[in-house]
Amino acid sequence: MTIKPTAPLSPGACIGIIGGGQLGRMLALAAAELGFQTHVFCPEENAPAAQVSTFSTLADYEDKPALDQFAASVDVVTYEFENIPVSSVTHMEQHKPVFPSAKALEVAQDRWVEKSFMRDLELGVTEFYDITSPQDLRAALDATNGEGILKTRRFGYDGKGQWRLSASSQLDAIIAELDGQAAILEALVPFEREISLLVARNAAGDTATYEAIENVHKNHILHTSTLPARLSATQASQAQTMAEKIADALDYVGVLAIECFVTPQGLLVNEIAPRVHNSGHLTQDACHCGQFEQHIRAIAGWPLGDAHAHSEAVMTNLLGEDINDWQNWAAQKATYLHIYGKAEANPGRKMAHVTRLRARR
Repeated sequence: MTIKPTAPLSPGACIGIIGGGQLGRMLALAAAELGFQTHVFCPEENAPAAQVSTFSTLADYEDKPALDQFAASVDVVTYEFENIPVSSVTHMEQHKPVFPSAKALEVAQDRWVEKSFMRDLELGVTEFYDITSPQDLRAALDATNGEGILKTRRFGYDGKGQWRLSASSQLDAIIAELDGQAAILEALVPFEREISLLVARNAAGDTATYEAIENVHKNHILHTSTLPARLSATQASQAQTMAEKIADALDYVGVLAIECFVTPQGLLVNEIAPRVHNSGHLTQDACHCGQFEQHIRAIAGWPLGDAHAHSEAVMTNLLGEDINDWQNWAAQKATYLHIYGKAEANPGRKMAHVTRLRARR
């Protein structure tokens, strides 16, 4: 059970961040703007978040003595990505408030649990099947006309641990690559576009919901995000209701991201992320209160900020050697460049993002 804070944190308090990537970096910068100290815990040296935090601990996510020392040094704990052991979060929950809670992490880490959770909330999801053996996979493909998306139940991101299957797929090779991992098969969805919903919720149950954001992926990695998404008034209302329903069901504290498909039949939930999200980066520059400040406000017990967008925006991820064009981006008007401080520009690695604004129409 998460320890509940008794009062809002005052400036000068210390916020613990599990994870040292670019999301942790931007959380630490937002916390500093509000007068907080930050302490980053991660196993990587010279991590992007550690470069801008007040304190840092270099240790494994399952190092319980190090986690105890870390928890003793902070006033509240959060995390910047979901592939950390739930046991580490529950361990820290015995000592300090941890937001989001281990419950949200458990739901998000397992695709079968996640999809089942959404179905139990009577929210739209694509048909899905539990795959624990080659026989399960072949039976599920029979039910989906030989097509579908095979995903490992745990630890997949940016297309890793995913296979699009069709009649021409080499199932034996894919089964060998799966190597006994539990998986799900999702039926293909004829969708019009992909969107993200971002909702912030604090411990009092107050919520602030951002306008839906439209996403385009290339090679399974987010390429651009655009605000606002192309939705009808009915779809926009459905999106807000859906986001708040999920956050309430999880008793969520912080910023929650929900990725959805827009279909003629309505919105279908694809997956959730219990954290700030790549698609929400544009809120930093386009909204009165961006997702990173909003998350800090929520976990610190502060009033939530204004999530309204004052501008339209397009965010573009800069991957690998794209970062070498930073001078061109920096010279453009109404354009905001955010560089993550990563030393090696490996292919497909998120090195920075750029957000271009224009007046609302």
